[in-house]
Amino acid sequence: MTKIAFVVQRCGLEVNGGAETLCFTIAQQMSKYWNVEILSTCALDYMTWKNHYPPGLVEISGVKVRRFSVKKQRDINKFNRLSSQICSHITEASIEEQEAWMKEQGPFSPDLISYVKHHHHEYDAFLFFTYLYATTYFVLPLVAEKAYLAACAHDEWTIHMSMWDKFFEKPRSFIFNTLEEKAFLKKRFPKANLTGTVAGIAVEPPSTYNVKNFRDKYQIYEPFFLYVGRIDPSKGCQELFDYFINLVSQQSGSKKLVLLGKATMKIPKHPDILPLGFVEEQTKWDALAGCDLLIMPSPYESLSIVILEAWAVGKSVLVNGKCDVLVGQCRRSQGGVWYSNEDEFQVAIEFMNQQVRNQLGVQGKKFVETNYVWSKIEQHFLDLVH
Repeated sequence: MTKIAFVVQRCGLEVNGGAETLCFTIAQQMSKYWNVEILSTCALDYMTWKNHYPPGLVEISGVKVRRFSVKKQRDINKFNRLSSQICSHITEASIEEQEAWMKEQGPFSPDLISYVKHHHHEYDAFLFFTYLYATTYFVLPLVAEKAYLAACAHDEWTIHMSMWDKFFEKPRSFIFNTLEEKAFLKKRFPKANLTGTVAGIAVEPPSTYNVKNFRDKYQIYEPFFLYVGRIDPSKGCQELFDYFINLVSQQSGSKKLVLLGKATMKIPKHPDILPLGFVEEQTKWDALAGCDLLIMPSPYESLSIVILEAWAVGKSVLVNGKCDVLVGQCRRSQGGVWYSNEDEFQVAIEFMNQQVRNQLGVQGKKFVETNYVWSKIEQHFLDLVH
């Protein structure tokens, strides 16, 4: 049986991250066809990379995960200062400076690097998830001839560091999340041979969801907008809070903004903003089924899984128009609307009355059921790695 290593910076049931979720879900699904093993670190917290899990081989939901210790925790203040320095003179920064930044970015695991050096011949292929971390940058070149990169890339300052120019020429092939991501990478790396497949991920709603249970549990009986994901300024959350507070101050009628996910920023204390923290999977689906619409304010995405999940339960979405990927998903599905400033945000909310939301939700559901099913996704990977 073909033996495949998936490489990702963190892996565990408690890990809440887009690339990590994508990696684990694909690995779990493809274990039907391949002998799969995930190579990762012992980190749980992406801010510090503190070793949380013990090193070694474990099995999680039927998937083998081999974890390696992180050499040192990240000092986030030191890292942020270093990032500001690199960002401010990005065109002049030497490769040595950039690689020093990458070591600080982490998670840096010499044990993982050593393992791959000594055991690479035991695997038929290596699938790396997200370009941005040390687990990819320092390991992929060791196995370039059988490396496949799911870059999870978008137009952020880090992708414009010159160290990526040679790096993106190394993988054997690529896994793109969307057509927009592929187009962006081709523009950014014109010399790289960016062959590969546009795959994404399948979405599987639970067999039932109970909106009443959700409302009763959290005492939310008003109509509500929903945000799901890391609550972070880089995800557009501060802008969302500002826009929403202004919206409810001007409009009559009670609307709530419900937040699901871990917060890395201060959330405004406001009677209509309800942070529920990290919740169980079923609770998330109950909330999606009960919301008026899902809002995705992030300006940087290579794929939004939660948007696909919202469409899977027939809900419409409102997204940040500065993100080409999100706008592209909305255009192709005809399942959502986008905004680029506060005025457009308010106009979009007014436009999306119940009839419009229902129609967009129906179209989004059809789009997901046509394109994001496992039979298609699995075939993408089987065709790619052979």
